[in-house]
Amino acid sequence: MTEQQSYHALNCVLQSNYAKLQRLKIAHQTWYRAWQHESQQYSSCNPEKLWGQLESEGIQLYLQDDASYPALLKEISYPPLGIYIKGSLPGQSLPQEASIAIVGTRKATLAGKTAATALARDLSQYRIPIISGLALGIDQAAHFGALEASGHTYAVLATGLDRVYPRQHIALAQQILEHQGGLISEYPPGTASLPHHFLQRNRIVSGLSRATIVIEAPEHSGSLVTAQHALEQNREVFIVPGPIQHPNYRGSHQLIRAGARLITSAKDILEDLNIDLKKTPSLPFSSSHPHAEEQIVLDIIKELGWPCSIDKIGQISKIEIPKVNRIITFLTLNGQLPELL
Repeated sequence: MTEQQSYHALNCVLQSNYAKLQRLKIAHQTWYRAWQHESQQYSSCNPEKLWGQLESEGIQLYLQDDASYPALLKEISYPPLGIYIKGSLPGQSLPQEASIAIVGTRKATLAGKTAATALARDLSQYRIPIISGLALGIDQAAHFGALEASGHTYAVLATGLDRVYPRQHIALAQQILEHQGGLISEYPPGTASLPHHFLQRNRIVSGLSRATIVIEAPEHSGSLVTAQHALEQNREVFIVPGPIQHPNYRGSHQLIRAGARLITSAKDILEDLNIDLKKTPSLPFSSSHPHAEEQIVLDIIKELGWPCSIDKIGQISKIEIPKVNRIITFLTLNGQLPELL
């Protein structure tokens, strides 16, 4: 048995109990010896069969001592003892720049989702990988923005990689893989989405990233936990501000008061991180000239005023709601919607 096979077996039978796994590694020095010591208690467990199931799912496992284990992740407190990967890891496909995380509330406003998409897309133009958690709202918008720019994005899951949560993001997860991104988890296949897993995975989201951008974080939001991890990991935290009375921004504004940096564009982030702004973006920007459907949406917005209901635009234009969202994102990125304000 290899070290990977031994760790995977222990991780399965101990249900990813970090403290127990860490004690075993300290006591026995290697995962192989730890499994040999513990295996009699788990006689019904077949490590080779478990490993075969991992391979059949196309999942790789990297331990802390492996050369492919992300260097940034090794720097944090309580780094995952092993990480499961589908696809690639940040830095493997785009080694030029460190990754940036984008996080925020699941119950995001249209303005928040538009900001997340725009920032992810603009940063992806500079070949900066985008990290998020595949959740509804801001996470979804961030992944989508990177994909719109043909960039690479990575989702850290709170489940095993054989199941996607929420289920409606199965297609999004597949798109991430098709665009040479990756799905990442410290949990073995078969692991369900337990509440504490979401909090635990936040340290990985920030740990994989040079900086974390928070968009729409209410009080007691999980995004605030991610930001706190980032600060403890000595990483930068950037905040997109919003209306002072809106509950989605209460946590965000608290972070600004505590010293996080306020940003309004990707340019702010690139400047603060000392990334060369003079270089030509590595990926082409979309044309600023609207196509037929985009012109239809523009005309409707001009008539109704902005902001206006996405459902109303879809009803008048007969364009599917997801496509209306994409068009509005495109128009925002190209500076055409602000002209209408």
